[in-house]
Amino acid sequence: MRTVEEHQRVVAGLFARRPAQHVPIADALGMVLAEDVVAPLSLPGFDNSAMDGYAVIAEEVAGASEQSPVRLPVAEDIPAGRTDLLTLRPGTAHRIMTGAMLPAGATAVVPVEATNAATDTVEIYRDARPGQHIRRAGEDVTAGTTVLRAGQPVTPAALGLAAALGLAELSVVPRQRVLVMSTGTELVAPGTPLAPGQIYESNAVMLAAAMRDAGAEVVTTAMSGDDVDSFRAALRGHAGEADLIVTSGGVSAGAYEVVKDALAGDVEFVKVAMQPGMPQGCGTVTVDGRAIPIVTLPGNPVSALVSFEVFLRSPLRAAMGLPQPGRPRRTAVLTEDLTSPRGKRQFRRGVFDADAGTVTSYGPPASHHLRWLASANCLLEIDEDVDALTAGAAVTVWDLT
Repeated sequence: MRTVEEHQRVVAGLFARRPAQHVPIADALGMVLAEDVVAPLSLPGFDNSAMDGYAVIAEEVAGASEQSPVRLPVAEDIPAGRTDLLTLRPGTAHRIMTGAMLPAGATAVVPVEATNAATDTVEIYRDARPGQHIRRAGEDVTAGTTVLRAGQPVTPAALGLAAALGLAELSVVPRQRVLVMSTGTELVAPGTPLAPGQIYESNAVMLAAAMRDAGAEVVTTAMSGDDVDSFRAALRGHAGEADLIVTSGGVSAGAYEVVKDALAGDVEFVKVAMQPGMPQGCGTVTVDGRAIPIVTLPGNPVSALVSFEVFLRSPLRAAMGLPQPGRPRRTAVLTEDLTSPRGKRQFRRGVFDADAGTVTSYGPPASHHLRWLASANCLLEIDEDVDALTAGAAVTVWDLT
């Protein structure tokens, strides 16, 4: 059997990063910058008021107090967005709002709370130091400065900065586009009445969610029965511009293994020394002249999702330039005795207590017990050369939170 590490390397070798592209900033959240962002202008772009108040010449309000206010005629009213260029004449004040452009000659802003808030002649009850409550042009960003770096994930704050700089698009590493296919004649869509022997399809929904959670774009999800021609037609019909095809089911050793039957020669089907998830496959298929990587996962739901975590999540995220592509690994103290099949690396569902530094296995190890995986917060990894662990042993867990 192939080791886990060997299959990880083979699967990772299928991935290729897409060329950088410019996307509207509204679509760039969570993607990774492909180029540095250089500020085309300064922020702020002009001296402006940091407070609602009155623009003044600081020396003219020196010594102002409630007992001895300074009275100045209000010569102008400056709301935010006023675009004409104003000059403050000595002996006057301009009423000004937060963000409004400071008039030439003004050296300070007195907050409205320190005045009588008048619109004709203002009484000022507090002095002001030069520069008080003024945002200077370029004090946040100077034009020509590199403000965001290639390789940096696009966060809400980064998008706010890009918009403030007037940038409508960003150059990013595109998302990987994934087609998710689930196979099995027994499958029906949720919401459809079940006939005897049928089950609801869950793998495509689950794997598509895992792809999106990892940052990828899901082209579509599709189901196919156990007929080779139908499977091939569904694959051709949905592959489109997919960068990766992921299937679940049809890769074991029984009859009606539609994925193995349809893709023999294009996909290498192997057994990996792990539990769950032993039957695996990967390779490339040609659709409309395009060679598309394909990874075939087992059909049991826990096997499918564990296989995604072990083989797909990390190279998928790496192909999009995302930092820390793999799940965080922790060392925890086992709270119970466990056994494991020697010769296979076991990935058990677990509950990790970060405060206590402990982990407890959660539910049976069989690959159809999806309920337990849905409530677990980690995978407990037991090496293939270990067949028993005792409470108190140090073990590795994959943090799924």
